[in-house]
Amino acid sequence: MKKLTSLFCLLVFTSLAFAQTPSLKKSPPLSEGTPQSVGISPDRLKKLDAMLEESMKNDENPGLVALVVRNGKIVYHTAKGFADVEAGKPMSKDAIFRIASQTKAITSTAVMMLWEEGKFRLDDPISKFIPEFKNPQVLQNFRYGDTSYTTVAASKEITIRHLLTHTSGLGYGVIDGDERMRMIYHKAGIVDLYSTANISIEENVKKLAKLPLHHNPGEKYTYSEGLDVLGYLIEIVSGMPFDEFLRKRLFDPLGMQDTWFYLPEAKADRLVKVHRKVNGKWENFPVTFYDPQYPVKGAKRFFSGGAGLSSTAKDYATFLQMYLNGGELNGVRILSRTTIETMMQNQVGSLWGGGKHYGLAFGVVNEKGLAEGGIGGEGTFDWGGYFNTQYFADPQEKIIGIIMKQTSQTSGDQTGWKFRQMVFTLVDD
Repeated sequence: MKKLTSLFCLLVFTSLAFAQTPSLKKSPPLSEGTPQSVGISPDRLKKLDAMLEESMKNDENPGLVALVVRNGKIVYHTAKGFADVEAGKPMSKDAIFRIASQTKAITSTAVMMLWEEGKFRLDDPISKFIPEFKNPQVLQNFRYGDTSYTTVAASKEITIRHLLTHTSGLGYGVIDGDERMRMIYHKAGIVDLYSTANISIEENVKKLAKLPLHHNPGEKYTYSEGLDVLGYLIEIVSGMPFDEFLRKRLFDPLGMQDTWFYLPEAKADRLVKVHRKVNGKWENFPVTFYDPQYPVKGAKRFFSGGAGLSSTAKDYATFLQMYLNGGELNGVRILSRTTIETMMQNQVGSLWGGGKHYGLAFGVVNEKGLAEGGIGGEGTFDWGGYFNTQYFADPQEKIIGIIMKQTSQTSGDQTGWKFRQMVFTLVDD
């Protein structure tokens, strides 16, 4: 009896340890509202909708879902075109899209949740948790004939902050801008982005750790697989598989029931096909360096922290609303407001120029970007995904804009910048 009681207490303690804390604010979940109720012009919304309709008539996209939220109220949510052109399947507002690099903000959020629990410091070397990263090397010479190379010792260790900010020196394999790195990663069998292969992030990250860096950690901004490494860090620190951590600690508490690495069978038919245009006609994208069916088939073991999730417009808006609320939603506190303030600060200095700086999860509009116009107020944060998905959220105006499409290797789509520019003209208060 004592053993059963002890086991029960252990289970209760474990469940409490992995539960999110309640919030005093108790901001409500997203709900529908009239444009007028939150200071949005209904007439200007009609103009935005007309722009998207015109884009469909001009065949810029096979289909899309767009959503606008202000003050926690969904004032615009539309589906246009087709989720599967070849099958003639119409797009629906609950369609599920591969969000690719929009996964990064979710992984970064999970990292900061564990940081808040005192599990590590941002400037801890990653080798403290993944020893394979000890004594990193920087690429020096490369021989194209046999892909052999020489290295020199890096000037410092890779830290967790470096991985969050893409300043670690790691590369991105098949999409890397440096052909030498593409060849090195390919030869080493590195899995990039998303996969149907029977491999774990642990196996992939440990292979990655043995490869040379582009440059010394902290020296430059180089878009990388750093968030995949952090997905494995989350497994080590939390003692849970990465997908399970996100489900229990983030998705379930926020009510994000349509966000998954690999879709349950009951949701698979809502996945939008990846399209490309060939000879003026939209067709399903073929298997290339990835299989477009990765969220619904294959081994379903590779949980890419940098690119692996699929989601709906409403689910992602729920995630962003948590940030606009200062880290909480529906009575559940995910992050502290003070943590979010840190995350939004310029973390890479002058390594990322222009109208935005880079924080710990997002690109963030700065004073120069405000002057440029059309991208939101200072502090607006954003990113996008490989398959033509975009989002932005303005903490001052409490506005979220999301536009989801699923295309690759196409051109002529103007909806991304037009949608963002027009959303900020909707404000009427």
